[in-house]
Amino acid sequence: MVYLAIGFPPAAKSCAYRMRETANQFAAAGWDVTAVTIADEAWEREHGVDLSLSQGVDPSVRVVKLPLFRDDLETDIRSFTEQRALAHKEYLAELRKQDLKVFPEPVFGGWRPALEKALLQIHRQRHVDLLVTTCAPYVNLAATWKLWETHRVPYVVDFRDGWSVDVINNGEAFSRESVSGQWETKLLTAAVAIWNVNEPISRWYRERYPELAHKMRVVRNGYDAASIPAQVRPAPPDRPLTFGYLGALTLPVPLLDAVLQGWRTARAQDPALADARFEVRGHIGTAWARGDNAHAELLRAAAVDGVLVGGSVPKAEVVDLYSRWDAVVLMVTGGRYMTSGKVYEYMATGLPVVSAHEADHDASTMLSTYPLWTGAVGLDPAELASAFRRAAAMARAADEAEREKARAAARQYAREEQLIPAVREVTELVLGTGGPTAPQSSPAGARVLAREGRS
Repeated sequence: MVYLAIGFPPAAKSCAYRMRETANQFAAAGWDVTAVTIADEAWEREHGVDLSLSQGVDPSVRVVKLPLFRDDLETDIRSFTEQRALAHKEYLAELRKQDLKVFPEPVFGGWRPALEKALLQIHRQRHVDLLVTTCAPYVNLAATWKLWETHRVPYVVDFRDGWSVDVINNGEAFSRESVSGQWETKLLTAAVAIWNVNEPISRWYRERYPELAHKMRVVRNGYDAASIPAQVRPAPPDRPLTFGYLGALTLPVPLLDAVLQGWRTARAQDPALADARFEVRGHIGTAWARGDNAHAELLRAAAVDGVLVGGSVPKAEVVDLYSRWDAVVLMVTGGRYMTSGKVYEYMATGLPVVSAHEADHDASTMLSTYPLWTGAVGLDPAELASAFRRAAAMARAADEAEREKARAAARQYAREEQLIPAVREVTELVLGTGGPTAPQSSPAGARVLAREGRS
């Protein structure tokens, strides 16, 4: 089985957690797994690498790292052409134009030939019986189609956030008649299964492609149990409260500004928050703008309000972070089609959760039954201040029984619990042993059994 997963560990990206568990679960199901990603140096240009992520990858999983890089993230000006140095915006516009000629995706479209060549070469070296492709980037689909077109290798599309649905603006990203739409239609028609991270996106695809509805599956991101403290207790009354945010700071600047205004107001209004701290952890921006952008400026100015900026956190140390926080802040963009993988992890901690997102958001759906949630109040700073105050009261008052009840509600979203059934179903479909779509017996499946002697 080949797993086309641009963002696989050690890439310091949130998608790496899902990718790691997917590879591990396919390996646990008996598949000989090869994960295909890009070079570590490419990630160092963007968010960086987290070597602790690789420690949790099943040792049997082979990782192929392709020498693909985003030219637009290059910071060595000695390598710049005269056009790039003197007319950078025009250079980027031309670069995007060239990418779109190769595949209908800006930034990554130009990777198509290299990805296609890599998958064909892997297939020649080790016969591929199943391909699982996770997007983004969506150019992965071109390589997926190439392997199907030339060798009829069955494949799964793990769309995660979807392609034709605009999860940020709550609508259609492109029509079925567009070039992207034609690519999407033919890819999904031939797929064995189609995975999405939440019900709203899956519903979008079922309605867009009713003839393919039987292939759609909700495979949530979930959380990693190793990142969750064994116990969470009420905050001691003799020390200041600490709120925390963990995630990449690539959010809209107005969203972060509203949260910081709400925090400032809450500290001024509530004696329980007068000496509280708000710790922000994660990458602030990407590539050349890391740590030196509008987000960083806002956070530096908020230092007088007890806002601490601590940088990124290796995955292996996340459990320690949650152990010393008293409440968490969920800052996320988008609306009804967006969940955010962080919501599952936050729920599993048993800590009070302050929501900083639109009220009409799928995270609200997930948190609606969570007993330590302050509610979705939108992005009004005054309403967010009230939410911070409610979370402070919960942090002091919620006893261990209440917190355990909150944690119990989240256990169904452990990452392996989401992926094990999905991997089992795909294995059955490809091996021709039945399933919801009742496929015909697969020669590819027979080869897997003959070579591995296992499923």
